[in-house]
Amino acid sequence: MSVKLGIAPIAWSNDDMPELGGDTSLEQCLLEASQAGFIGIESGGKFPNKSEELIPKLNEFNLNLCSGWYGANLRKNTVEEEKKVIQDQLKLFKDCNAPCIVFAEVAGSIQGDPDKKLSTRPKMDEEESKNYYKKISEMGKYLQDQGMPLAYHHHMGTVIETEEDTIKLLENTDDSVKLTLDTGHMLFAQGNSLEILKNFSDRVIHMHCKDIRKNVLDKSLKEDLSFRGAFLEGAFTVPGDGCIDYKPLFDVLKEKNYSGWLVVEAEQDPAKANPFEYAKIGYKYLTETLNKSNIQIFKN
Repeated sequence: MSVKLGIAPIAWSNDDMPELGGDTSLEQCLLEASQAGFIGIESGGKFPNKSEELIPKLNEFNLNLCSGWYGANLRKNTVEEEKKVIQDQLKLFKDCNAPCIVFAEVAGSIQGDPDKKLSTRPKMDEEESKNYYKKISEMGKYLQDQGMPLAYHHHMGTVIETEEDTIKLLENTDDSVKLTLDTGHMLFAQGNSLEILKNFSDRVIHMHCKDIRKNVLDKSLKEDLSFRGAFLEGAFTVPGDGCIDYKPLFDVLKEKNYSGWLVVEAEQDPAKANPFEYAKIGYKYLTETLNKSNIQIFKN
């Protein structure tokens, strides 16, 4: 088995807050991601949305498209409506041979609202949950048939946020619904990524390696900050710069023969946290820790 190392462009340019890294070019992002050692990058707002433009750009920097965010509105839309909305991104990802779509529910989400405390995030009652699980299962089966698996992303400020939310989603949906395990979001929600990996390894097909600065996390929880407020305070960072020990997680990956992507992702203000320097920190930590777990790293 071997894993592939990728990175998210959010450290260079934040799509939710364009003022953060707004002047940073896509070319700088791709160049620095490649120079830091990564062979893949997730999609972002500055990326071309046509494969005939994106593929040559990725090839120029020897990078693969290793997935990307899709914000769904299945709580409001019918499955057929959502299928229509996803078509352009689905085609792009298929053309670029991406491994999956990082799929998250954004209907009612407070993740981008600086005035909404995290405790006010949306929740579903039992009836809505049952209906939602059915819809997600239908989307999972559809995307699986398209060769582009749905990798659900539990996310702060959304209806699927906690370990309990995530477990209920996995236990009540079809096996075609896979998971993007985000270590930072899981810890922020006071959940246990290790238990998710141990118990649902067959559903985890993508991982976001996001670390947490514990002092900022404690403050964020104590003061019930907004999601945006927490990340602007510096809650998130790259592996090797926070409090998460990835060795136990990687030991489970080794045991379960995980061979997907590990994607470094950390929402930070690039003016405070130089994206290239932090990319190198994340890459160095992951490579050293994977080596300790006897996991090989795939090279282009």
